[in-house]
Amino acid sequence: MRIEQLQAFLAVAETGNFGKAAQKCGVTQSTISRQIQSLEQDVGMPLFHRTSVAKLTIAGETLLPRAKKICQEWDLVNQEISDLQSGKQPELCVAAIHSVCAHYLPPILQQFCRDYSDIQLRVTALGSDRALKVLRDGLVDVAIVMNNRFFTASSDMVVDLLFEEPIQILMAAEHPLSQYEKVPWSELVRYPQVVFKDGYGMNRLVQEWFSRQQATLNCVMELNTLDAFRGVVRQGEIIALLPKSALFEAYHDTTLAVRYIEDIPDSISSPLSNGRLSPSLTRQVVLVTTSDRLQIPPIAHFCDLVRQLGQSLEFPFEKNGKHLSMSQISY
Repeated sequence: MRIEQLQAFLAVAETGNFGKAAQKCGVTQSTISRQIQSLEQDVGMPLFHRTSVAKLTIAGETLLPRAKKICQEWDLVNQEISDLQSGKQPELCVAAIHSVCAHYLPPILQQFCRDYSDIQLRVTALGSDRALKVLRDGLVDVAIVMNNRFFTASSDMVVDLLFEEPIQILMAAEHPLSQYEKVPWSELVRYPQVVFKDGYGMNRLVQEWFSRQQATLNCVMELNTLDAFRGVVRQGEIIALLPKSALFEAYHDTTLAVRYIEDIPDSISSPLSNGRLSPSLTRQVVLVTTSDRLQIPPIAHFCDLVRQLGQSLEFPFEKNGKHLSMSQISY
């Protein structure tokens, strides 16, 4: 049973004539006849009395209300898909990691709202793994996260690298490690740390990094907000490894200090390294969506805005070695 057969059936039922039904559907009378015959074969009973006026049989009367509902639903879904293709949608949902929500996204959100004022923009701050899961489940349209190939390996996922940034050490201003411009690995591992909760990309990144160095991470606390990290670290010896874009406020807080991690000798993890240095810890932030969503104009436009801002800066909030305020970040 095909939708064209039901449309032909409704046209004949409405006009009472195969010729008029053909005109209504924009096809030939023979086409209408074939569609009705094929539909009758599918249901196993005649649908019309073939007299001077085509009148519904008992089977036809039974089919009529259901055929109307099916065709109405078909017309509705066609209209909704057409609206999507033309950029008409009620909302656009974005999931992003906390640091991106706080500092990277605001100018993009403002620009998108100017460009698509009739679309409700919904932004949720989530850990990377959770954000990718809700994207995969179809609950959001775009995720801006640390990549996790477990969630993005399928062929329908589109992953764009936005930027790579260093991981730095957040500490109290008077912390012993503040004496270093770059903190040696041997000193870093001596202090207790606060980390993001399980399910956050930073938790996985730090755990994997310590494991590669064959060291034990002395994790004394798990948190999930940047305000909480700053509050805990400010109290004493506990430190935190955080990405540079999450430390924007800390640079302007006299009670806190931020330091780079010294490059690590490869010999810590490999005795055959001959003293080479491994680069300090970094993370990559990516834009993730699905290929079908990129065919919808508002979503494609939002993704373009995100990419443009990423390309316009050597590093978010820093250019030519100087920190930028949000008012200095523009397209």
